[in-house]
Amino acid sequence: MPVNLNRNKQAIKMEDKIYNDAIGLLSNLIRIESFSGQEALAADCMQKFLIQRSMRPQRYGNNIVVYNIHFDENKPSLVLNSHLDTVKPNASYTRDPFHADTEDGKMYGLGSNDAGGPLVSLLSAFRILQERDDLPINLIFIASAEEENSGKGGIESVFSKIPVPDLAIVGEPTLMRAAVSEKGLLVIDGLIKGKAGHAARNEGENAISKALPDIQWFNTYKFPKVSDTLGEVNMNLTVLKAGELHNTVPDVCTYTVDIRLTDSYTHEEVLDIIRANVIAEITPRSIRLKPSLTPVNHPVRAAAQSLGMELYGSPTMSDQALMPFPSIKIGPGDSARSHTANEFIYLDEIKQAIPMYVDLIKKTYQIS
Repeated sequence: MPVNLNRNKQAIKMEDKIYNDAIGLLSNLIRIESFSGQEALAADCMQKFLIQRSMRPQRYGNNIVVYNIHFDENKPSLVLNSHLDTVKPNASYTRDPFHADTEDGKMYGLGSNDAGGPLVSLLSAFRILQERDDLPINLIFIASAEEENSGKGGIESVFSKIPVPDLAIVGEPTLMRAAVSEKGLLVIDGLIKGKAGHAARNEGENAISKALPDIQWFNTYKFPKVSDTLGEVNMNLTVLKAGELHNTVPDVCTYTVDIRLTDSYTHEEVLDIIRANVIAEITPRSIRLKPSLTPVNHPVRAAAQSLGMELYGSPTMSDQALMPFPSIKIGPGDSARSHTANEFIYLDEIKQAIPMYVDLIKKTYQIS
């Protein structure tokens, strides 16, 4: 069959325009303060961008959702998700974090790498495919809020408003490697009670002394099940508080433990093991942030491998932790640049990511 050169030229021209739009949108987003819980102006910016390009976004709080043109409720749905919010800039910045400077092929600015680059790249892939009337799936693009602080006003609040997805592709800086699993988070507080007494008379029941076996246990215990992609469950005691006066035996000792879970254990299983081995009263702060694992037999894994994407387990969390359906995390940029001073992303990373996202979707769902 002869190649339609005019059509190919039109497609290339459209993709170039979409890429240029993506860079312009990223510049505009960097210039807006969008700390977690304060994303309203960034959501306004995204909403305006979509409307100006003849799309019909829906807004839930500061989350922006848009569907492909030929949405069919009888088809499975694929979510393309990344986040609008950023952390606050740290004190080591030497550039204006909100200036969106471009220099030597890099775009600098807060949120450029985490996760502005993935966000505009996923949106670009959505735009390339969203007008097709022959898709076997629905496409749902979601620009979410409150990812950095895992807030309840983020993507979790959108799930009741959309069809249950078959899969989500989550845009985070992974160097376009495919994170097929991701650690979850469990933060617990321990409370140990003793009995106050005068230190000079060696009275009371020292709560610090009672806490020492617990501390030792957290430092040495190894969970027996090890994940193939995420390794071991990690526990780190991060806060310890007890006593106020040098001459008073403390009657209360509290501690906090940061626990990074793998797909080998549920939150409840880890809590049962801890409570069986320590004397403190243990209270979990939240059990919302689950570890995730892309099902081994899901076609997105084979599609990613066929495109040369490395499959790996991610130690960092994303909105995947809140998704009760299959997901995979992939995006341009490098996680090592996230939350660092003078954050940046290479423009070529975005340019290369857009067709890779498109190819990943096509191969996963056998789209020609």
